[in-house]
Amino acid sequence: MKFKTVCMGVLVTGLSMASASAHHSFAMFDADKMVTKTGIVKEYEWTNPHVWIHIVAADDAGKPVEWSFEMQAIAQDAKLGWRPDSVKPGDKISVDFHPLKDGSRGGQLVAATLADGKRLGGPVRPPGAQD
Repeated sequence: MKFKTVCMGVLVTGLSMASASAHHSFAMFDADKMVTKTGIVKEYEWTNPHVWIHIVAADDAGKPVEWSFEMQAIAQDAKLGWRPDSVKPGDKISVDFHPLKDGSRGGQLVAATLADGKRLGGPVRPPGAQD
């Protein structure tokens, strides 16, 4: 009986470690930089393992381009005020994010300000944040 208990403990521990190691890191984002981008919501994906929001914003030439922002898991985002209906396609939004290190259009969303001024997510935008 004791042998079975030990084996079960080893199995459960092994499975737990495997799922934890399968979760990706946020190393691809530059946590030392905070950027703000304003645009129109194209899609809002309220799904696990991570929530996503996609916006269309003008580039430097004024051309509309898509930006994608990875958020946390549903449970974590809900604690920060996000809900399945927080935004919908066509809504104006301003997002504060840590940009991707490779320069791609996207990043890790930290917080957002909706058109009505409601703020969802993390801390207030720090002074000097890039737009």
